[in-house]
Amino acid sequence: MLLSPLAGRRPKPGAVLGVIRAHWIFALVLLAGAALRVVAMLGFRSVLWFNDSYDFLAIANDPFPHPLRPSGYGLFLWVLKPFHSLLLVTTIHHAAIVGLAVVGYRMLVRDFDVRRGWAALAVAPLLLDSFQIELEHLLLSDTLFTVLVFGAMLMLAKPGATGWRRAAVVGLLLGFAAVTRTVGAPLFLIVVLYLLVRRTRWPVYAALAVTFFAPVVAYATWYQQEHGRFALTGTDGVFLWGRAAAFADCDAFTPPPDLARLCPNGKKGERLASSHQIWHEDSPLGWTNGEAFDEKTNEDAQRFALWAIRNQPLDYVRVVAYDFFVRTFSWNRSQYPTIGTEARYHFPTKPDERKPDLPVLGGGDRRSVVDEYAHGAAPQHIVDPYAGFMRGYQERVRVPGTVLGIVLLAGAAGIVWRPARARTALFWVSAVTLLAVPPVTVDFDYRYILPAMPFACFAAAMAWGRRMPSDRTFKAPEEKRPEPQPAGA
Repeated sequence: MLLSPLAGRRPKPGAVLGVIRAHWIFALVLLAGAALRVVAMLGFRSVLWFNDSYDFLAIANDPFPHPLRPSGYGLFLWVLKPFHSLLLVTTIHHAAIVGLAVVGYRMLVRDFDVRRGWAALAVAPLLLDSFQIELEHLLLSDTLFTVLVFGAMLMLAKPGATGWRRAAVVGLLLGFAAVTRTVGAPLFLIVVLYLLVRRTRWPVYAALAVTFFAPVVAYATWYQQEHGRFALTGTDGVFLWGRAAAFADCDAFTPPPDLARLCPNGKKGERLASSHQIWHEDSPLGWTNGEAFDEKTNEDAQRFALWAIRNQPLDYVRVVAYDFFVRTFSWNRSQYPTIGTEARYHFPTKPDERKPDLPVLGGGDRRSVVDEYAHGAAPQHIVDPYAGFMRGYQERVRVPGTVLGIVLLAGAAGIVWRPARARTALFWVSAVTLLAVPPVTVDFDYRYILPAMPFACFAAAMAWGRRMPSDRTFKAPEEKRPEPQPAGA
């Protein structure tokens, strides 16, 4: 039996210390990020809840294609269901983001020739931003989505020829991301454009397309079998109606008679947030807890939205531009889209007040879906001083939207004036796409900013943080060996 040359050897303590000394900034950031997540788990036992959380648990208990949102994250929970542990879910969330930061830093330094300080700065928001840590504690799809899309782009941008095997993995990750959150689907086109710029051979495109569309088509086929429509969700028209409801003026423009019932409530400029109008009890769409929108409602909502956009294109552009430029890049947060929704992104002072009797789409109510998944009520315990420390930390440490805007401007400037433009543009365009698609199609929400953050930071670091060719290794400094003395010396 052949043995590896390294079999039985242990890493020298000096070598490990040498790596830590060489990358001491990142080591401190990594240690702080890991420690903060441990404190969060000690302070907030179990998960933090969001309205969508119960739908994902319903999918995990008895998998089905959810008519309101893709079921990818619910299937992820289904894989973990045999453990019946919500604590395990949050642990995986936190560990996945820490692991992603480690891989990202290593690639920046070793593969993209970025200086160590710049590389540590690029992953710092992922590790230290308080809202990122809180989002990982929520039972939501955003953490899984971030790992999938960012992992795909890291693999794609890795130096060297993009072979069909690598393209196949990239396509598979993006396909899983698309059935986790539909905002991931446009990233496929960005990858294709990147490969065109790199003048890649056709087998790479074939492998990318096959592995991307395999999970997407399989999911859409499953959805069609259950709901009679080849799609990922049944709410594309509903969400676009919500976007149009922010500006649609049925007094100035007369809608088609069969769509007049969908005119939004309230005066233009004084209405509820776009997303909130969909789920409000007085919504013209007739939303009811535990029920899906029927196909006709979705189609009519889409027709109404397109009618409003055609008649008021400038109003549509104004609403989208305000959400993208003002809300996204403001220094301070506002209580948008609702006070309750924005409050969910803060570490709580008391356990969540659930409404256990609210019906959940797919069967049962909130209490029953939690009981089935966790084999119990899974009560949330808030334990001080850990919880108080995290609340205080969240009040002081975050990445304001204005800083994100500056980082994006730095990345854009780097595309124009710095080398490695294709890779920089890949991350920069991905960040802008993830930020722009929600305001264009649905509404702005603060949690949609966080998956775009690492893309923007990596684009800026790759543009302006490249180091000299003489410092390109990720290895620790080697010990100098004494030069051999001539005979008789």
